[in-house]
Amino acid sequence: MIVCVAVVGHQNNPLYLQSFTEADDALKLHHIVHCSLDVIDERVNNPKKTGPTLNETFLGLLYPSENYKVYGYLTNTKVKFILVTTDLDVRDVDVRSFFSRFHAAYVDAVSNPFHVPGKKINSVTFAGRVSGIVKSFGSSTPA
Repeated sequence: MIVCVAVVGHQNNPLYLQSFTEADDALKLHHIVHCSLDVIDERVNNPKKTGPTLNETFLGLLYPSENYKVYGYLTNTKVKFILVTTDLDVRDVDVRSFFSRFHAAYVDAVSNPFHVPGKKINSVTFAGRVSGIVKSFGSSTPA
């Protein structure tokens, strides 16, 4: 189950963060997202020979914690997408599909002529699309 998705700007400023839990975990999820930025920076600035190539946008599993698994995605404009899930057996194919659809929703949201680049995303349409993508996570057919 997806607990949180976040969009972080190229200067590590939060552009969008949505939690999908009933519990009051907002502060904990903010902390997890913030910690994952260090892992993303480390992977981007110090690529391994055996790891993903520099032009690979899917960063994979950033780090597992006791209760969560954190995945990352980096766009060409250095905007970071972060996915926090409680599932322990998530397939990479499902996560890649999620990020692909999430990226398409993000592009549509920032292509709005009334959106100011670098500012928080306050679009109700974007939030609705993200909720739909999250609900269909792990199913074989895209929504």
